[in-house]
Amino acid sequence: MIDRFRLRDICVEAGAIAIGQWPGAGHAVESWDKGGDSPVCAADIEVDGFLKQELGKLLPSAGWLSEETADDPSRLERDLIWVVDPIDGTRDFLRGRTGWAVSVALVSAGRPLLGLLVAPARGEVWAATAGTGARLNGVDIGASKRRDFPGSRVPADSLMREDADLVLVDKPNSIALRIAMVADDRADLLATLRWGFEWDVAAATLIAREAGARVSDAFGQALAYNKRDPRAFGLLVSAPAIHGAAVERLAGRAEKYSVEIPALK
Repeated sequence: MIDRFRLRDICVEAGAIAIGQWPGAGHAVESWDKGGDSPVCAADIEVDGFLKQELGKLLPSAGWLSEETADDPSRLERDLIWVVDPIDGTRDFLRGRTGWAVSVALVSAGRPLLGLLVAPARGEVWAATAGTGARLNGVDIGASKRRDFPGSRVPADSLMREDADLVLVDKPNSIALRIAMVADDRADLLATLRWGFEWDVAAATLIAREAGARVSDAFGQALAYNKRDPRAFGLLVSAPAIHGAAVERLAGRAEKYSVEIPALK
């Protein structure tokens, strides 16, 4: 059995390391572009190293998949694997905004077992264990129960013309926090139509599912984790009753945009 209290403490400490370099608290942090207009900063690297060390001590048998660590294919041979984004939402982090979080999931047989999001700039710790529900700061949460697709709240910057019947709500840069908004009934629908990585969503999708939301890729299919290519096309997280309508609304666009698979770097 894993020590879940120690796991939470490790993730909270990782958040403290990050906020100790957060420009929003008056700190200066070194940053650079790692290619493809993807920013990274010294805090990403420090948090990644801390988590790899401490989670490795907590569960030595588990493999490792992280945005900021070179991929080791031996992870595919492990029964358990940590899937980590040391700072999800680096753009908001660097801008001094609060829309970022430390994301940690433990995956077994392609499915998340444990998930934590620590958003210290917001004073939030999100957690879920498969089969036991989801919590925010220790309090049980429940996902949106919206039944009508028109009027659904979406965390986005703008909407396409065909989606004008939806309603914009606040959008943190962290996709994990946008997923968590559906888990806590702050939004009804989160949808993406791009290739994304497992580390961005592993913890948050477990939190959403355990809170009662429906979770799938852009085509309505189940997500899998610890794949050789750790990507999936698109993401849908929604109130259960509107999931089918969301899949139908996005079907044409998903078919169009998923054809070209970007090179895996």
